[in-house]
Amino acid sequence: MRYLKYIFLCMMMVIGGLNMMAQSDRNLIRSGNRLFREQNYAKAEVEYRKAISKNPNNAQAVYNLGNSLMAQQKDSAAIEQFTKAGKMETSPVRRAKSYHNIGTICQKTRLYSEAIGAYQEALRDNPNDNETRYNLALCKRLLKNQPQQNKQNKNNKDKNKDNKKDENKDKNKNKDKDKDKQNQQKQPKEQMSKDNAEQLLNAAMQEEKATQQRLKKAMQQPKNRRLQKNW
Repeated sequence: MRYLKYIFLCMMMVIGGLNMMAQSDRNLIRSGNRLFREQNYAKAEVEYRKAISKNPNNAQAVYNLGNSLMAQQKDSAAIEQFTKAGKMETSPVRRAKSYHNIGTICQKTRLYSEAIGAYQEALRDNPNDNETRYNLALCKRLLKNQPQQNKQNKNNKDKNKDNKKDENKDKNKNKDKDKDKQNQQKQPKEQMSKDNAEQLLNAAMQEEKATQQRLKKAMQQPKNRRLQKNW
């Protein structure tokens, strides 16, 4: 009997511990929900993470964590949590919400193929969700128009490149014209300085020639002259 009582007490302690752990993560989720309603998304994220650390298999905590991350525009982290919640959740309606939110994030970032896949997954679990059905149809239409938009954007980029090339050509032509003008302006100056130098050289040569002629005439005059008396 004592042995049975001991086993019974152990089982009660284990069950009580599990209940305390479950109560603890539920309280943290409620605290996070209150903060989320107050739009304090960062603190709500902390509470949801605490709940998950207490009970990693709590799909509600994981889903709510995804919502708090999405509210903070942490899109990739939010998708990761919604994917986990979708795999963990046993309720089809709640699982559909996870995939719907994945589709919403992908649609916002123009990843229409990924959004379509997520919305289709959500409709498998909840075919009566009209909002998901509308978003699915919208993403399909946007995906069809996307190649045309990309082509138009590419054409605009090519036009801009061509315009830039033409502008560069015009700039280079203008630069060449300016260089030619500068060279033409420099050449007369250089020519004038060369002519002046030649004129100066010719004048010097003529002066030297005249000087030599004067010396030659002076040397040809008679050397003997009468000596004049002193007074």
